[in-house]
Formats: sequence, structure tokens, C-alpha cells
Amino acid sequence: MKWLRKPINLVLIGVATTLFSISQVTVSQAVAPHDTSYEIWGSDQSNSVPGLDSLGVEGGLIWIWDSQDLEQQIESGIPAQPLGCDGQNRPGDGPCDVKVVFPPNLAEYDENRPTGKTLGDLPGLGRLHGMLTDPQHKYLNVNLFTPGGGYVGILDGETKEAIALFRATATNGSGPERSVHMSFWNSDGSALFVANLHGKVLERIDIVRNQQDQIIDAIYNKTASLGVGKGMEVLESAKVYRGKNAHNHDLVGQVAGDYDPNALADLTPSGDCKENGCAADNDASQGGRANNLIICPIISSLDHAYITLAGGGLLVADTTTTPMSLIGEYGSEVINGAGCGGVEADGNIWLNAGVSASDAGATQSTFTVYTLEDQAFTNGPNPANSPAPVLVYKDPNNTATNGNTSGEAENTTGQFPGMTTRHDSHGMIATVSGTYIHTTDRIQNQMQVFNSQTLERTQYDLTSADGQGTGVGACAAASVTDDSDLPTNDPAPDLIEVSPDGKYLFIALRGPLPVSVGHSSQGSCPGVGVVELMENGASGRLVSVLRSSNVIDGAIAPIAGGHDYQGGEHSDTHGVAIRRK
Repeated sequence: MKWLRKPINLVLIGVATTLFSISQVTVSQAVAPHDTSYEIWGSDQSNSVPGLDSLGVEGGLIWIWDSQDLEQQIESGIPAQPLGCDGQNRPGDGPCDVKVVFPPNLAEYDENRPTGKTLGDLPGLGRLHGMLTDPQHKYLNVNLFTPGGGYVGILDGETKEAIALFRATATNGSGPERSVHMSFWNSDGSALFVANLHGKVLERIDIVRNQQDQIIDAIYNKTASLGVGKGMEVLESAKVYRGKNAHNHDLVGQVAGDYDPNALADLTPSGDCKENGCAADNDASQGGRANNLIICPIISSLDHAYITLAGGGLLVADTTTTPMSLIGEYGSEVINGAGCGGVEADGNIWLNAGVSASDAGATQSTFTVYTLEDQAFTNGPNPANSPAPVLVYKDPNNTATNGNTSGEAENTTGQFPGMTTRHDSHGMIATVSGTYIHTTDRIQNQMQVFNSQTLERTQYDLTSADGQGTGVGACAAASVTDDSDLPTNDPAPDLIEVSPDGKYLFIALRGPLPVSVGHSSQGSCPGVGVVELMENGASGRLVSVLRSSNVIDGAIAPIAGGHDYQGGEHSDTHGVAIRRK
């Protein structure tokens, strides 16, 4: 059945005034009517717990900077100070520890019945992979990617306090039973879609708001779940956590419904295996889909989810039905794998393909960009591989991996700047006008730019002062210096957002000990890079770095194709979000 697309507005006496308190703010945060000020939120994957042996397994740091402080940093060089999350939210009190924001004494519930466990009893509350702002710019999701953990939360953007916390469904999908790679808001903020990567399930949290757009409930709707693997079985239901947050306010949330066996079944509407090797022995045409770990379900303005897959191929879902339903399907040779960048411009969905996050990615090189017309899926389900995507760009030196059938079998040049010939397309954003699409190359420290009308491609770098090779860029001065063998001025750009006024791009910059995709993302200036857009958005230059730092974490790991860093800096900023105030 069709699911209600718009938010549910409830009038509850006292909700708007008593559910959440308004925190005291500083002068820097005070907002006049129609003010264009905003906050920059960085997601740091490093451990916020000392003494651990592994990277990115417990905790994480939320870095929040005010745009006025950023402008002062650019103009005067005075570093912007991160805001805290204690209710005062003062500059200099940050960053915020995930394990403080979500207290360990929160009680676990299964379909609203207590399990007898607390959050502190459970593993994997860590690896803050990314946060995104809802369409109302009131809330942010919190995606904790430790494999086997599988937690997704919601924060109030103004007060910086936890609103809800869930744990994804455990299945027999692949390896660890569950993990939350990312989650994405729908077009009007009435739902949050969870990419349960290892569980191979797209899941939906229905959001209930009052007339002031405050979230008053969040329902993990098990009936909405859509499986994309083969032979799928639910091993453990989704969970919700209740109790007092760090501000002494009650969390909201519930788990409801029942998993629909038909939505977890093996076949697509065309009768092909969702994932190669299912019981029907009927793999999809043009390469099939070898490994359906969900990477990023990109949500369109029509609430279609473009589900990118680790091993290649694409599944398109209607997210407004319950359960969610497939309306498009592509083999890996048609749309190659491991893409995460995705944006919409003029009714077209832009998607990319990059290198695998698994160890196999260490010898892969991929930079590919496609577009699909979103309107073409409104009368679905469509036949397999239809409509054909537009291949905007495919690097001629891509390796023959993740569905690509041409090129060399591997590229063994590693990831050292100036030496490697590998590429890895990842983050993607459109300018405010929608005219230009900027896509990061994590290995080459470049931005590839596509004109959304003509498809013309240009590029600029993040290492020079002007983006065109002249002078030294801002990453050099912000680089880690406690290991002389670590290359400096190595931004390693990842996910991207744009400022509300269209003046800047904000890019997550990785650290010397990258927690994820270590074979493509070692960098020297962890934090959020500030790119000043030029030529009406067609080009840019890195003008500053909002520097993040973590010397509490002590875990060490080898870095494939890079330098086995031995210093103390463990910060690894993977995601960035912008919240208008």
C-alpha cells in the first residue's frame, strides 16, 4: 500500500513548550530574522575511547563550527572554535563525544518491550560515518558504522541533544549481521531511510512532527523494509533505546510492524535474482549484481531511492509504498559498483562509481559518472536496464573491476600523492543553482566538475592556492607534522556539502589513519576543507581548513599503498553537514 508522503502534524497541548527546552546561546550563535548564518557539522570516525586496539569501533566526535567564526578564520587566521553539546553550546567546548550524547544507561526495547540490556552492554556504538540535515534544517541523523553495531540516531540541531536512537535489523546478509553505512532523509522530512549495508536491507523510520515541525515520534517501521540480498532471513529485530539523554530529556521512538517475507524474497519484478546466485539461478542481465551490500540510497524529490551496490548494479525503489518496492533494476556492466555520490539536478539523478571499500579496492581505480531521469520511474516497475543511463564520464584508465569490462585488471601504484595514477570518485554535490556538479577524487586530491546542462567536464585541484596549480593550498599549513615520512598537503577529499548562500563548498578531509577505505583515503589535514567557489560555481580553490584533532585514540593500523603513520593524530573526518540557523 502507498505510505503517507507528507509529515504527520499533531496538535498536542504543551508539546511545543515542554518536550524540548531551548538552550542558552552565545552572541556568535544569535540569529536575527532572515539571517543567513549556518553551522558546519563534521563527522569524525576516530575512537573517542582510549586504549582500544582497533580503529573506529567505539564512539566518535561531532565537530560543529559557526559560519561567523569560519569567516573570521578566513579573514584573520584566528581558528574557529568548535561548539559543545552540553546545553550551553559554547565555542571552545567541542567537539561532542557520541558516547556522551547517547548515554550508556539508555534501555533497549524490542517492539516497545525492554530486553533487559542497556546501550552500555552492547558493542559497536562507534565510527561516526556521517550526518545529514533534514529538509527543515532542524535535525540531523547520526550514522554509526561499526560493523555489527548498526546504530542510527537523531539529534536536535539547535540544542545539540539526542532525540532518538535505533539499532538496525540483523540478517544473514553478509559477514557482520548489520551495519548502518548512512541514512538519508526523504524530500519532506517525513521519513529517514537506513542503508543497512551488511544486513542488505533498506529500512525506513517514519517521522512524526507537530505543527512547529518538531519531531515528537520516530517509528522504525519493520513492515516497510526491503531486502536486496538472496535467501534472506531476519536474525534479530530492530531495536529502540529509551531513557534520558545528556540534557535529561526523554528520547522518543518505537519499533512497529512485521517484516514482509515478500519484500525479503529473492527476485526482482522482472524475475531476476536481486543478487547473483539466488535459488532461482537467474542472474540479472549485463553483468548481474555480484554483492548487494547497500552503499548509498540516494533519495530523489519524487522519493525514489537509487540504491548503489558494492559489487555493481543499481536497484531503484519506491519509498512511499509499504513495504518499499522495486521500480528499477540494472546490472553491474550498465552501472558499475561502489558509488556513493548522488545528487539531483533539473530532474536528473547523478550517480558515480568508485573503488571498493574492501581490501580488493587497494588495486582498483574508478572514476565514472552517470545520470538517470527521475520521472522515468514514476510508472514502474521498469524492464531491466531501462531506461538506459547516460554515461557522462568514464576515466579511460579505470580498472576492469566492479562491473567495468575494459581496462587493466589492477593498478598497483598505491595512493602516495604525485606517484599514484589511481582514481576514486566518491562525494558529489550540486551548486545552489544546479548548474554544476562537483565530484571528489579521493586519491588525486582533485574535483571533477560537470555542467549539468552540457555535460562538459572541467577540474580544479585542492592542493594549490588558486586550484589551478599555482601556489600552495590551505591544507599544507594544516597538515600533521609529527611523522616526517607522512606526505603533507594531502587533503584526501571525501563527502561534500554546499553553503546556503552558494559561496563555499565544505568537504570532509581525511586523516593519516583513515578508519574506512584506508587504501584510498589517507590524508594529512583532517577536518573540513572550505572551498571558495569561482566562475559562478564552475571552479574553486581551497581557502581554509576547519581542523579537527583526536590524540585520545591510540589504535594503529597499516595503510595499504600509503604510509604506515606512527604519530598521535587519529582524527578522521568522513562526512560534513550544513545546518541553516
